[in-house]
Amino acid sequence: MTSATLTRVEMAQRVAADIPTGAFVNLGIGIPTTVSNFLTAEQEVTRHTENGMLGMGPEAIGDEIDPDLINAGKIPVTELPGCSYFHHADSFAMMRGGHLDIAVLGAFQVSEKGDLANWHTGAPDAIPAVGGAMDLAVGAKDVFVMMELATKQGDSKLVASLTYPATGLQCVTRIYTEVAIFQIDPNVGVTVTEMFGPTTMARLIELTGLALIDGTK
Repeated sequence: MTSATLTRVEMAQRVAADIPTGAFVNLGIGIPTTVSNFLTAEQEVTRHTENGMLGMGPEAIGDEIDPDLINAGKIPVTELPGCSYFHHADSFAMMRGGHLDIAVLGAFQVSEKGDLANWHTGAPDAIPAVGGAMDLAVGAKDVFVMMELATKQGDSKLVASLTYPATGLQCVTRIYTEVAIFQIDPNVGVTVTEMFGPTTMARLIELTGLALIDGTK
């Protein structure tokens, strides 16, 4: 357990460290995109972006910026040796065909069964943003979610069942938050594998209302 909760940068570093060598990975819009900056050459991770690029490098800065090289979040990126480009339809065929090992996504909610809600809050004035989230949720072999555990109102985003429109069902395998990491197995339940800062199992159970399993022992 660390002495403080994780910052968003530290969350991205933690996710990057858990991506296995040789994996094919898609990093979703928002904080998941920053994971790219912490993947090492030794990991030999191939990054995919749904707008049609395979072999994407870290975020581009300064003179590296080429306005024609962007990820799905419209952030300028670099290219690595062997990088290739293709039609949007081919990119989605990769996603839907089970060719990605991991998708790292943000979320509004995740249920204890691994159901994901990240495209719409259901509010009448909310702007839905599906993008490739549904395709990634069902097509990737593993889905890692990065999110703060609680909303600004203090409600848990890890819930018994979704109250927002679903993106995918029983698709999330792991959740990274600033206070803890959760492993989800629909047949076992939600296991807390790491905690950060002053977080306790009792506090996590109180916040989520779930029968969490302590895997930190």
